[in-house]
Amino acid sequence: MSKQTTPEATGPKTHPTNGPKTESHDPKVPEAWSSFMRQGWGDRELDLPPSSITPWAAARRARLAEVFPGERLVLPAGSFKVRSNDTDYRFRSDTAHTYFSGNQTSDAVLVVEDGEAVLYARPRSSRETDEFFRDRQYGELWAGRRPSVGEMEASLGVTVRHVDDLPAALEGGGKTRVHRGVSSYVDGLVAGDDSRDEELARVVSEMRLIKDEWEVEQLQEACDITTLGFEDCVREWDDCVRHGERWLEGTFFRRARAMGNDIGYDSIVAGGHHATTLHWIDNSGPITPGELVLLDMGVEGHHLYTADVTRTLPVDGRFTDLQRELYDLVLASQEAALAVVRPGVKFRDPHDAAMVVLAQGLDRMGLLPVSVDEALSPDSKVYSRWTLHGVSHMLGMDVHDCGRASDEAYTQGTLAEGMCLTVEPGLYFQQDDLLVPEELRGIGIRIEDDVLVTADGHRNLSASLPRTAADLEDWMARTRR
Repeated sequence: MSKQTTPEATGPKTHPTNGPKTESHDPKVPEAWSSFMRQGWGDRELDLPPSSITPWAAARRARLAEVFPGERLVLPAGSFKVRSNDTDYRFRSDTAHTYFSGNQTSDAVLVVEDGEAVLYARPRSSRETDEFFRDRQYGELWAGRRPSVGEMEASLGVTVRHVDDLPAALEGGGKTRVHRGVSSYVDGLVAGDDSRDEELARVVSEMRLIKDEWEVEQLQEACDITTLGFEDCVREWDDCVRHGERWLEGTFFRRARAMGNDIGYDSIVAGGHHATTLHWIDNSGPITPGELVLLDMGVEGHHLYTADVTRTLPVDGRFTDLQRELYDLVLASQEAALAVVRPGVKFRDPHDAAMVVLAQGLDRMGLLPVSVDEALSPDSKVYSRWTLHGVSHMLGMDVHDCGRASDEAYTQGTLAEGMCLTVEPGLYFQQDDLLVPEELRGIGIRIEDDVLVTADGHRNLSASLPRTAADLEDWMARTRR
């Protein structure tokens, strides 16, 4: 549910003509050493098999070109962003760029024009320049071997040219649209037109609303690995209780890195009252017996598709009567939301169905200051003091996917076969909420699954994780060491 804090890319920082990127504390390099380092190296080819995304990316580019005939479309991958002084965050390519190209290397730019596509990329460092052994950002001896132009062409099935050729390629020509905000370098190469560029951003977001067969496979794989990550956490439950939220976070991260690319967003590991903070990512608190722990975590796969799953678990392995009562209410609201997910219903319908159940439950607890009908009225919504957020968002390469789609296509639109969305109702009673009984304060519960809209309904991609209170208790008992 929480959006990953991967930094926004900012564009190439250096070009080979500007010399290698070094730091002030690097030792001086005599010419004798430089000359010696530029000779005597063998060569090798990287083993880059054809990417499984290649035919799908080509079809997407063709559809994109049909929307903007005769125009030049520019989609950058982005570059590194400084984390601290001379250390960068791990690079993660821009979603739209990778969706249409398959490329995940930094500083690349996809240009689609007249139905043809060229990927302008930063390839491997030449062994005949100091960049090879001195450049901290792109040098092979510092950052690893980048693929060559030929290797990228063979893997991605698209024409590749050096990124240094990009400025000349963008000169003159007809109408140009840029996917802006990804690379300040690329943004500076083409004069902006806000309306044209915003339309491009909208279209590339809306194209991703419907997942193709290959994307569904990636999402299912991400959910399956995520299930293994949850199982890892329960398997190490004694250590989790001993060391707290950080141990749970680290345990899940190990699985994400071992079988995927990364986590899809900062994991939310919220023990006790931390669960009432929707995006609790400090993960610095204890795991306390007798309380609940809310785990909102998702693995990002190698092709950047992410899962987004939440389970709320009893630290003792069994729910108390009160915890079970609240949990069952949230589960009933999720079941009501899932029941309406199918093609043709409004995107908001699952949310509305879940809120009816939650409002009725809050009324039975004597918490609503008005009737259920009045509380559910658009002019009131007082029940949302304890529900806080929407039940669904689109899911794909971004945890909150398709974020620049129009309201008409997304939040005010209807569900269609191939869409993937979360279904995640919750109840949150804040520690200092004086309008609820003391025994409820500090309890937060959320249940979240990743759901594919099918021709006749939906498929729960994360169904391998148990959801009912009884099934969770049995699962924890079986899995825990």
